Amino acid sequence: MALGGLISNRNLGSFIGSGNGCQRLGKSRSEVSNRVMLFPNALLCRNHQPLQASLQNELRHRTSLGCFLQPRMDSTIRFRNSFKECGISKINRSRAYYKSEDSDITEGVVPSADGSAEAILVEGNLQNASPWWQQFPRRWVIVLLCFASFLLCNMDRVNMSIAILPMSQEYNWSSATVGLIQSSFFWGYLLTQILGGIWADKFGGKVVLGFGVVWWSFATIMTPIAARLGLPFLLVVRAFMGIGEGVAMPAMNNMLSKWIPVSERSRSLALVYSGMYLGSVTGLAFSPMLIHKFGWPSVFYSFGSLGSIWFLLWLKFAYSSPKDDPGLSEEEKKVILGGSKPREPVTVIPWKLILSKPPVWALIISHFCHNWGTFILLTWMPTYYNQVLKFNLTESGLLCVLPWLTMAVFANIGGWIADTLVSRGLSITNVRKIMQSIGFLGPAFFLSQLSHVKTPAMAVLCMACSQGSDAFSQSGLYSNHQDIGPRYAGVLLGLSNTAGVLAGVFGTAATGYILQRGSWDDVFKVAVALYLIGTLVWNLFATGEKILD
Repeated sequence: MALGGLISNRNLGSFIGSGNGCQRLGKSRSEVSNRVMLFPNALLCRNHQPLQASLQNELRHRTSLGCFLQPRMDSTIRFRNSFKECGISKINRSRAYYKSEDSDITEGVVPSADGSAEAILVEGNLQNASPWWQQFPRRWVIVLLCFASFLLCNMDRVNMSIAILPMSQEYNWSSATVGLIQSSFFWGYLLTQILGGIWADKFGGKVVLGFGVVWWSFATIMTPIAARLGLPFLLVVRAFMGIGEGVAMPAMNNMLSKWIPVSERSRSLALVYSGMYLGSVTGLAFSPMLIHKFGWPSVFYSFGSLGSIWFLLWLKFAYSSPKDDPGLSEEEKKVILGGSKPREPVTVIPWKLILSKPPVWALIISHFCHNWGTFILLTWMPTYYNQVLKFNLTESGLLCVLPWLTMAVFANIGGWIADTLVSRGLSITNVRKIMQSIGFLGPAFFLSQLSHVKTPAMAVLCMACSQGSDAFSQSGLYSNHQDIGPRYAGVLLGLSNTAGVLAGVFGTAATGYILQRGSWDDVFKVAVALYLIGTLVWNLFATGEKILD
């Protein structure tokens, strides 16, 4: 069967030969009257109407590593012709030589009906071509593994929000106790934000992220056992789970800063962070079914055990940096490094230098402003749907999935837009400012419209649009850590995400305080004000240039 049809001028040019043989080619151009068809085990030269084309003496056909969805063949084909006939020689794994031979019809050359020679390639490198999964770019293997880890991260986090209902009934927990259990996760999560960044920058992201997934998966599996032992044990296990998940974002950011070139940075980060959103969707969708069929402990046992599968894949395929991967091709290494040499791991964190840079503080302040609104919407949305829009609890739960799906879709759209703008020459600084401005002003606009809408459907639409535009932040501030200090990307994300987590904790508590004395309009006004402050700070002080080396 044919591997490919006619090789046209668009890719390899035209191949030549006329009369009863093939014309010899030098480095100059020649007229041709043949076309060549390529088969897995045969190369055929036949006479056709005269064509005019050119062929260099040595042709190379390689597909680009720049597109991560495109397979690659590293073979080189070299053609040499004579006046009399087309001979053929065996090729090695990298090149095929078609040499002129003075002998008569030889092995691999068959005369056609009109007397012209027909060259048959009996053995070739196409049989030795690697499978497509081995040609898949290694840097995108890292991205997909990080995506899977973030998927598991939020699956293991949100399952408690569903399982807490039957658990509180079984153990007679009060509302205050339920709130204490839910908040205990953040005790550990806050603890390892900065520490996770330091460890990742010093020891490599592979070790730290692998440790984090194993740690939080074990804590997830231990949750039912701790609950039976008593409340103090459960609080400790939930805090331990937060310790494991706290290192995930800094470690991932460290790895991608080493593996992903700037032209692919936005869409790679958008894909990884969309794993968190889809993890929430998956957890919210499957937890009720598992609880209904097997009881609430099954959620923790099943979700936690998935971490072991991920860890085995992580050990086999992941490396902290390109220089550690023995299977990385030279071509892909050039794409990743862009001609620069890989840097040694960080040994000392220059805290004074880092904290003296205005763009670093722009990251910290903007992350706080961003997460205040995001955590409020994601935490209080079911209550808003129930109290204001008068949806029942089942409808509220289903509609809570919509923002996560919207964010997953628009995060990837924003990533592709940002990388396209960078590839077309727009400065990284301007791209980051544009994307983050959308991530701030979009939610501010849609939240401000909630007090004017008349129907529940329009209110839900405004909430979905708010979260969809919020997802453009993945190509703004969430990509900026790697821009301004790739060597310290883990530490930078740890710093800014600590502020982001504090915003979530304080914002969630402040919302309850506001609702006791005011209305939902007041809640949204505070969030809108912080979005506007974040927009101002970001556009004044943020940069896409490297400021930490």
